[in-house]
Amino acid sequence: MPQAVGYGILAAGVFLAMLLPAYGQQTMAPAPQAAVVHIGLPQPIDEPSSSPIDLQDALGGLGPVAPIRPREGQLPGAGHGPDEPLGRPTIRGVDPHAEVFAESQYPSAVTCAKCHRRIYDQWRVSAHAYAAVSPMFQCFEQKMTELTRGTVGTFCVRCHAPIAMQLNYPRSASMIDAPAPVREGITCVACHRVKYPFGKVNGERRIEPGPITDPVYGGIGGEGVAAAIANKDPLKIKTDVNDKRPGQTIHLQGIRFEQLSHSEYCAPCHQVAVHPGIALEVVWAQYRAGPAAKKGIQCQDCHMGLVPGKPLGYAYGPVAEVNGQVVHPMRKQSNHLFYGPGNSIAHPGIFPHNENAFRWSAAAWLHFDWKSGWGTEAFEQAVAAGQLHVDFPPPWDSVDERRAARRIIDENLQLLDLKKASAIAVMEAGSHIDGPFFEAPPRRGQPLSFYYEVRNISEGHNNPSGSLGAQPQLWLNVALTGPDGRHLWESGYLDRHGDLANQHSLDVTSGRIPSDRQLFNLQTQFLITGVKGTDREMYLPINVDVDPLPFLRPGNIPVSVLNHPPLIRMEQKSLPPLSSKKARYTVPGELLQMPGTYRLSVRLRSRMEPIYFMRFCGATPEMQRRMIEQTIDIHPQAVQFVVP
Repeated sequence: MPQAVGYGILAAGVFLAMLLPAYGQQTMAPAPQAAVVHIGLPQPIDEPSSSPIDLQDALGGLGPVAPIRPREGQLPGAGHGPDEPLGRPTIRGVDPHAEVFAESQYPSAVTCAKCHRRIYDQWRVSAHAYAAVSPMFQCFEQKMTELTRGTVGTFCVRCHAPIAMQLNYPRSASMIDAPAPVREGITCVACHRVKYPFGKVNGERRIEPGPITDPVYGGIGGEGVAAAIANKDPLKIKTDVNDKRPGQTIHLQGIRFEQLSHSEYCAPCHQVAVHPGIALEVVWAQYRAGPAAKKGIQCQDCHMGLVPGKPLGYAYGPVAEVNGQVVHPMRKQSNHLFYGPGNSIAHPGIFPHNENAFRWSAAAWLHFDWKSGWGTEAFEQAVAAGQLHVDFPPPWDSVDERRAARRIIDENLQLLDLKKASAIAVMEAGSHIDGPFFEAPPRRGQPLSFYYEVRNISEGHNNPSGSLGAQPQLWLNVALTGPDGRHLWESGYLDRHGDLANQHSLDVTSGRIPSDRQLFNLQTQFLITGVKGTDREMYLPINVDVDPLPFLRPGNIPVSVLNHPPLIRMEQKSLPPLSSKKARYTVPGELLQMPGTYRLSVRLRSRMEPIYFMRFCGATPEMQRRMIEQTIDIHPQAVQFVVP
């Protein structure tokens, strides 16, 4: 049985297990000091193979990989040469100029930030920016590859790291150590260098390669770019990448791409079917069948507008500032935070993206114990006074390095707090809890029966929605407190591992805690049959049992007849738009023996991954602990009632 998730300080190196698979890292030059952050939120390794990796072979890096075994006396994740910095392993077959080539053909978001700082600050903490470096995505994709023996191919990477896909970057390398445009996931050019409209084709888009001066595509047009170039001398703009004079090189043309402002643009990555024909991403189909689509409300109106989750318009103002001068002062400002419920579980030195963090390698960051207070004034004073004795790994054996790193950590933690606040805002904008409604007046010694009505007040799509692969959980947590302040009863509680107390709880199956038989959980499940019994849940959308038995293969039944492939289906429990479900509870009468005032508390709780699913995919205890920390509470409220 796995160990319980620890809640104390874990070793800084525990994040190394996130590097599944691990890559070679390219050198990145230090970036200039970041400007003031403008989020704009509302107030309310793998040991290198003996054979080279073929960059022209899209399947060359597939298959399970073995972890790096460091030399004696070497830190895990350290380089393979005596002079290599921490975390810079040599990967055979990777062009040493890959960083330069990637940036020249696919400009990094950091390059775009020089004129679009407000947008960059929103984007760099978004789920789009997190898509490639997400530790859970890395574990998920690795598990999918292992179970499918590599036949899943580049299916996951197409959406999570489209530039890696287009560059044919080897799968055997770590996203967090890749060239900047690869590491940035759904970066600026992943949307603004697409010029052809696409339908539901599982993330297969073409990003137009080219230098920073090449055209960009947006929802409005190129008036602002044209005005800036017409005024290029006062703005100190360069229109030639070979111009070595001081000034800012920019894209020379902005072209209107109408689909970018419509929901159809989101469909290729948000309506995806895996190979057996089961829907993995389902939000587009839900949206298309819902009231919002019929009213002409676009995905962007709720997820990039003025208010999270509400189609209440957009802010207006400049979207570019060149060398301190505003260009086109009254433009529609789409918020590139992309409001949604997800939050990061990565090391805050690695995510959010921060130019000043690039001076250290990803592996070095993974050794920085930010939770123990490294670099804070109190910690460093305690170390200087001899009250703490820590064997710091390089480069953190320098107090100046630790203090500089702490400033980046503090900035990133502030961004993460703002992201979490936006996640709560968007979830509260689409949900409501009515109740409690009592079946009968409360009486001493009598069972107390009541219910809450949980409503999806959004017109857009189901709640929760998104990816079956991520298996987002949304459940009701209800607790009863007695007149003397004692905790009497609860549903929606967690076991010591952080799992709900249902069939997936190790504590429930071992008899350590009782099963939560009144649990209200809106999580969708992926079910298979296997021709050997009743439906059973498979954590990943792969139509094979993990413990297969011989069976006669069924006949070919058309999917169109069943509306799902034979022996495989989704059990959808989420709430469709403008619908509701009743969560019914009964508290045993023996718990209401004391007369007086009782308090009944309730909250909806949301997180992107179940802990049992994380364990199945090989997530580390630290990743599991971080996921528990990132659980958000929605509509917390309480009522009091008197038992005579």
